[in-house]
Amino acid sequence: MAAADPLAVPEGATGVLVLASGEVVWGRGFGAEGQAVGEVCFHTAMTGYQEIMTDPSFAGQMICFTFPHIGNVGANPDDVEADNPHALGMIVREDVTEPSNFRSAEHLNHWMKKHARIGLAGIDTRALTRRIRVGGAPNGVIAHSASGEFDIPLLQQMAREWPGLEGMDLAKAVTRETHGGWGEDRAGGVWRLGFGYDGEGHEVHTESDFRPHVVAIDYGSKHNIFRNLVQAGAKVSVVPATATYDQIMALNPDGIFLSNGPGDPAATGEYAVPVIRQLLETDKPLFGICLGHQLLALAVGARTTKMFQGHRGANHPVKRLEDGAVEITSMNHGFAVERDSLPANARETHVSLFDGSNAGLELTDRKAFSVQYHPEASPGPQDSFYLFERFVRALKPVA
Repeated sequence: MAAADPLAVPEGATGVLVLASGEVVWGRGFGAEGQAVGEVCFHTAMTGYQEIMTDPSFAGQMICFTFPHIGNVGANPDDVEADNPHALGMIVREDVTEPSNFRSAEHLNHWMKKHARIGLAGIDTRALTRRIRVGGAPNGVIAHSASGEFDIPLLQQMAREWPGLEGMDLAKAVTRETHGGWGEDRAGGVWRLGFGYDGEGHEVHTESDFRPHVVAIDYGSKHNIFRNLVQAGAKVSVVPATATYDQIMALNPDGIFLSNGPGDPAATGEYAVPVIRQLLETDKPLFGICLGHQLLALAVGARTTKMFQGHRGANHPVKRLEDGAVEITSMNHGFAVERDSLPANARETHVSLFDGSNAGLELTDRKAFSVQYHPEASPGPQDSFYLFERFVRALKPVA
């Protein structure tokens, strides 16, 4: 008997994941039809799939969700971190069902189609996650064709030839293109049940009417970071990733924020690090998150490296070294600061309890600190809000 063709499309298959190694994983497509090439990674969060898909840090990546039931609360216009999704697609175990949530405004399938994002269901996500844990995050192509027609050799070639995230600057692709104030064209406050992002009725953590001015450099920031800076008592202006030192200082900031973002920090650092070094010389307070943390480390002479599988989830324990407290954090990064490369003036402040990797630093000779995790994501849920308050307090004039 002749062996079955390993590239033949199984009955009922309308979606496929093709890895750079040549492996082919069949499933059922949903969302938009088409194909996309990038890095395949897994995410362990049980909730927040809309926030994850719209996080600019996921540009160039497709997400394998380890939680099997994705889409069952539908989609709504509030649970997004950017105006459009940035992750290339999602890989899930169970078919997306009809939503069952009072906040749902549309089916996830419709939301994915509207934003031209590909979904793949019916995948053994446990097996794929184990494959990533053992072999590292692979390059791959996700594809969806309602007709079930695929050119597998072409998709294998696309996956093989994609260069990977190492050495890739993606911040320029996701940053805003204009300078502007956060809250001028949208509500600035944090979300409240029944009110949304109204920006009203919140306790502002400031002791006077003075609202210090933060200039945030947008390397691919999540909206909720800016909302939390406003909640902590700051006025926020946002500038593109490529903003120059002179453009930033022309806004007369009281402090500087370095945002999260996608890609290789060393590649983004080619233009970002010289600007950050100039900003450090002003001795204005500076706060960085995720990519911003890595760029601050590069600016003071440390190194970053590509991680084997990365950290992506909403349950990552981080130890705060000054007092031993453990914060439950949300993480999303595929690169890390090499802790042994930190210079003498950079004190390690936080470490991951999963693998001991660096999760925070502060400079001993400048008013600058940063963390590798996302304090705005509320997994704790409020374990890390103090970071925003600490930063804004440092911006107040001395009485």
